[in-house]
Amino acid sequence: MSMEIQRFDHSLALPGPAATQALGARIAAALKVGDAVALEGGLGAGKTTLARAILHALGVTEEVPSPTFTLVQVYETPGLIVRHYDLYRIENPSEVEELGLEEALDDGAALIEWPERASAWLPADRLHVSLSLEGAARKARISGPPRWKATMTEDAHDG
Repeated sequence: MSMEIQRFDHSLALPGPAATQALGARIAAALKVGDAVALEGGLGAGKTTLARAILHALGVTEEVPSPTFTLVQVYETPGLIVRHYDLYRIENPSEVEELGLEEALDDGAALIEWPERASAWLPADRLHVSLSLEGAARKARISGPPRWKATMTEDAHDG
C-alpha cells in the first residue's frame, strides 16, 4: 500500500458573496476534529471572507475578526472547537510551533491563512483552498484528500 496520500483537484468560480458563503457551508458541513483547512491567496483574495463563511456556517454568531495581529482566534462552535490562524506576520516557521497548531488539531479543527509560511507544520491530509481574483470575480482551486472530493465537487454550480 502506498504511503502517498491521493488528492483531488477542483476549480470553482466564486462570482459573488453567495458563492463564497455556499463554499464555506460545504466545508463546514464536512469539517471534523483533526482537519486543517489551508486558505491561500494574495491580499484581498478572500481568505478571511471564506473563513468567516465557514465559522458562521458552524454556528458562530459573534464577529469574526481577522486574526492578523492576534495570530489565532478560538471559536467554540456547537460541535467543534475551531482555531482560525493568520500567519501573515510569521517571519520564522519555528514561530508556528508556539501557536499550538498540532494541539489544535488534537481537539478541534484549524483554518489557516497564509499556510505557505508554515508548510512543514501542516498535515499532509489538509484541505487546500487557493483563492485568486480574476477580474471582479474570485476563483477557488481546491485540493485535498479523497474524503473531501464529493463535498467539494457536488452541486458546484449552486450559489
